[in-house]
Amino acid sequence: MLPRGLLKEHSQVLAILLRGLDAFAVVMAGWLAYFFRFSTPFLTKHYALALIISAFLTFFVFQFFQIYQSIRVQSIFHHISRLLQALFLLLMMLAGLAFMTKTGENYSRIWFFYWAGFSFLFLMAFRGCLLVFLRFMRSRGWNERRVVLITKGELGQKLLASVHQVLWTGFRIVAILDDQQNISDYLEKSKETIDEIWLALPLNAENRVQAILHDLRHHTVATRLVLDVFGLDLSKFSITDLAGFPTLNLNSSPMVGINRLTKAFEDRLIAAFILLFISPLFLLIALGVKLTSKGPILFKQLRHGWDGKIIKVYKFRTMFQHNEAEGKVSQATQDDKRVTPFGKFLRKTSLDELPQFYNVLQGRMSIVGPRPHAVAHNEFYKESIKAYMQRHKVKPGITGWAQINGFRGETDTLDKMQKRVEYDLYYIENWSLLFDLKIVFLTFFKGFFSKNAY
Repeated sequence: MLPRGLLKEHSQVLAILLRGLDAFAVVMAGWLAYFFRFSTPFLTKHYALALIISAFLTFFVFQFFQIYQSIRVQSIFHHISRLLQALFLLLMMLAGLAFMTKTGENYSRIWFFYWAGFSFLFLMAFRGCLLVFLRFMRSRGWNERRVVLITKGELGQKLLASVHQVLWTGFRIVAILDDQQNISDYLEKSKETIDEIWLALPLNAENRVQAILHDLRHHTVATRLVLDVFGLDLSKFSITDLAGFPTLNLNSSPMVGINRLTKAFEDRLIAAFILLFISPLFLLIALGVKLTSKGPILFKQLRHGWDGKIIKVYKFRTMFQHNEAEGKVSQATQDDKRVTPFGKFLRKTSLDELPQFYNVLQGRMSIVGPRPHAVAHNEFYKESIKAYMQRHKVKPGITGWAQINGFRGETDTLDKMQKRVEYDLYYIENWSLLFDLKIVFLTFFKGFFSKNAY
């Protein structure tokens, strides 16, 4: 059997090895792409320089995305998602460098896309094999971490059940102690080597936590405090450093730092491409709106955007011109007499939403996010649905997780809106570039047509 702490003892060497292998994978992908494109293995100086620069950048970009942090407590999906974001930024930096130095004409665009594809395949295959191998080792007790759980109340039982469900993480709880026991005595008498101590105590047990830490002052065993957040209504929480103090963010937006930059780049790139591609369709729809009913081509409505700020959202007009009572916005219903025949077709196919790609270019909306609701609807639902306004922690989107899961169109009952909000909050809590691309892909099959779109 392999030594229990083999990987831990050589973690520094393994970290360097992983960085080197990732850079090697990117370089080899570029070389293979060159061979496929030009049918020769001998690189010209321009391509060789590009691969050298890519290897150098890989070290820094991947480190920035925390690729090399411990993957013991991460899911494979989360890890692969971060890796994909890092690769995307790396390729964009290389493309930007070629643009800034005016050397883009020296490189084949086909080669670049081959390179991106092979890099993705190489990195996914390598990391996937690595993660599966590590999980295999840990699920069989190799490279495991032995844990003593100090608990009181339900939190400890929930934690114990969770650990038993994910044995691949390598954590094994060898003892459960009451918080009143002498922990130091237990460690000295234990015949097993204890790697970590977890304190799963209520939030009001501050004095007892201090006493336990004092009791452990002469021991070097790693100690973790498991925060009791199960009783709190959280849409997103994380630990950050604030002016030197560790803080628990009870409900924060994922769109900060590199995430915000990645999202903004993704939005504008996709929006610009789509607008260029569908510009002929824009003209045909505009002509259809104008010829089938009197009034403006575009319909403008005030909606709540990021952080609840009021934004102006554009749509192709689908209704006959009519007046509504001030402060009231009536949703379209089945067989709504206000909807024009051409407008019904636009609504059914979601083509009325196309002008919102201009909202994306303006920075008011995203390609993917919770759908923006009319201001009057927000004022009503924020009092009726718990955590409703948390959906404004990100920019509203043209498509979203709720829409491709069928929650689109009229929300004539509170339960329908509640389900839509649940899917919106799930998206915010689990946002990643890969999740966005998944939603965009599924939109082509599920998001355009809906029986609920009137």
